[in-house]
Amino acid sequence: MANKLVRGSLIIFIGNIIFRIGGYLYRFLMAILLGPLDYGILGTTLAFQGIFQTLASGGLPPAIAKYIAEYEAVEDHDMARQTIYTALKIMVFLGLFLGVLMIFVIAPLIAINYMGKPEVMVPLQIIGLITPFSVVLGAFRGAFQGVYKMEYIIYTRAIEQVFMILFATVFVLIGLSTVGALWGTVIGYALAAFSAVLIFKFGMDKYIPKPSEDFVFPRREELKLAVMLVKFAIPVIITAIAEMLIYNICTVVMGKFLTLEDVGFFAAADPIARLPLMISISVATTILPASSEAFKVQDIPTLQKYVSQAYRISLLFVVPMCIGLALFAVPTLELLYFKTQAYVAGAPALAILAVGMTFYSIFAISTSIVQGIGNPRIPMYILIFGSITTAILCWALVPVLGIAGGATATTISCFLMMVPCMYFVFKLTKTKAPKMPILKILVSTAIMGIFGLFIPKTSEWLIPGIILCMIVYFFALIFVKFFEREDVERFRDFSSKFGPLSKIADKLINLVERFGLRN
Repeated sequence: MANKLVRGSLIIFIGNIIFRIGGYLYRFLMAILLGPLDYGILGTTLAFQGIFQTLASGGLPPAIAKYIAEYEAVEDHDMARQTIYTALKIMVFLGLFLGVLMIFVIAPLIAINYMGKPEVMVPLQIIGLITPFSVVLGAFRGAFQGVYKMEYIIYTRAIEQVFMILFATVFVLIGLSTVGALWGTVIGYALAAFSAVLIFKFGMDKYIPKPSEDFVFPRREELKLAVMLVKFAIPVIITAIAEMLIYNICTVVMGKFLTLEDVGFFAAADPIARLPLMISISVATTILPASSEAFKVQDIPTLQKYVSQAYRISLLFVVPMCIGLALFAVPTLELLYFKTQAYVAGAPALAILAVGMTFYSIFAISTSIVQGIGNPRIPMYILIFGSITTAILCWALVPVLGIAGGATATTISCFLMMVPCMYFVFKLTKTKAPKMPILKILVSTAIMGIFGLFIPKTSEWLIPGIILCMIVYFFALIFVKFFEREDVERFRDFSSKFGPLSKIADKLINLVERFGLRN
């Protein structure tokens, strides 16, 4: 079981990084090819797409994974397969129902009555075609997760993303604009759903054998199974919707008050601001099972060490990255969107969002720790509070401050979510906050930030500026004596893998050991 867990976690971890990069690639390509106006339409549509796909799944994929794992643990293969079939019926119904509702009712209401932008209606209607495929895909991914076949999830995600990017790019290049980009998404999901069906049909028999010939499952029993799945799924879907709103509510609100070009500027800045989350989410993925295991055996000292190290390691990288993005917002957008310099108008939003992502990074790690020690409802309540707060602040600030108002609303909400979640972490784990390491990181980042103010904010100076800031940050950490003996030992273990750079790495490690160790 331990090998399954480690192997599965590693596969998903690597896959998440690869596909997060793929998601950024899709957005960057579409932003460059479409231009601010059409990309604003796409950004608005993608916000609603995420929300409706989450609604359509009903929170059932995790329920499928849970009950399949339980039934397979006692070798009840018939019930394992029945769980998939029953959940699939519910999800297909939800997908078709919401798909039809989106095409004929919701899309016209949003485009005409809410936003007052008729050009958004057809792209929103296409979401209704994506939803049925996405729920089928979600159901089978839940099945793959239940038998620890995480590589099957990766295969379907690869097909989804590769074909989505490929067809979207081709359709946009031949002149189909935003509609073409979304038809590429439809094809990506359709092919991924088809691949999931094929994998389940031909690759899952040895993990979930086909039902025995005498297996009969009355409708009343299936209804009980459906109720059981839905009960488990309710808190999952509430949490998922709240988290989806945190990501998308600003775009939804801006669609009403601002022009589509403004929405395009925000949509171009948003994924860049979230780049530091790759680090914090990676740490969060690791800390959840580690904290869960330590809490289960009541190894409190180890749990407290995990908590302190999770914050320390994440903030060591995330804080300077976020401040660096805020400092170099203009040249970053100039370099990434070199074909469409108009996206530089998103720089104020990028600078503010980057600061907010520091808070969200801490919240993400805190959430994993709280979940790991058996309190999943606490993050759920905080997320609900955060999504409502974000919506209210956006509604108040966007008409006044534009896209900077949306970024400010997100940043304030992230801070308000971070504080209570950290409080519960320290209270429930009885851990003292690592005040001194955090203070030293903040001081070192401030030194780097002051230095960065004097670097020209041009695209030519972006890469040299980043390198210089990294050097200043490193020496600032040495100056404040941030490092510990364990850090030096860990660095030495890795330095041998640097090849030709190992000698330089050894010299830097010696420098840290001589001047940068905490007393």
